Amino acid sequence: MRYNVPDIPAGRWQESSLEVEKSRFITWLCHAPDNAAFEAILAEARRTHPGASHHCSAFIAGPPGEQTAIGFSDDGEPGGTAGRPMFQVLEGAGLGQVGCVVTRYFGGTKLGTGGLARAYSRAVAEGLEALPRRTVVERTPLRLRVEFAGEAEARAWLAEQEVPVAQADYGAEGVVLTVGWPSDVPANLSALETRLRGRLALLQDN
Repeated sequence: MRYNVPDIPAGRWQESSLEVEKSRFITWLCHAPDNAAFEAILAEARRTHPGASHHCSAFIAGPPGEQTAIGFSDDGEPGGTAGRPMFQVLEGAGLGQVGCVVTRYFGGTKLGTGGLARAYSRAVAEGLEALPRRTVVERTPLRLRVEFAGEAEARAWLAEQEVPVAQADYGAEGVVLTVGWPSDVPANLSALETRLRGRLALLQDN
């Protein structure tokens, strides 16, 4: 599976702001590969804006469509007016591993439940417009045994396919390369086998 995630370093975030009826909404978007990464950004938002009225949040700590490592919070706003609308915008963007905190400074004018939902949704949507992204490729480990003389040729072919070599183990029968094969692509090694004149073995874990 291949999907986009925020191209933001760990512990950093992208910030944008929006004003609605004198209330200020500050949006932080971050890369959230797991719950802990998102919780760290949420804690930082609370430390940075201790006087804010609310710190509403939503995250997807997995691929698009993730059902378990997700969450959202209204943080004191009326139920269903902040966290869920924020989550729906993230989900609709087709992103994975993404977290969002929207910090609100109340401006004195009540927005009503519909107005709040629209404001929080808009805050996230506008933040996403400028969000840098990169593609994540889910990979399956494969173990390939080649002769010593064929290692360079095997590595060259794998590089051409953009398949990373995670580990190399050397033994009496040659070298075993552990590679990260894209999980959405069948492991067709016939071209490599031809290059190595058949001196290739795909090892199966016992």
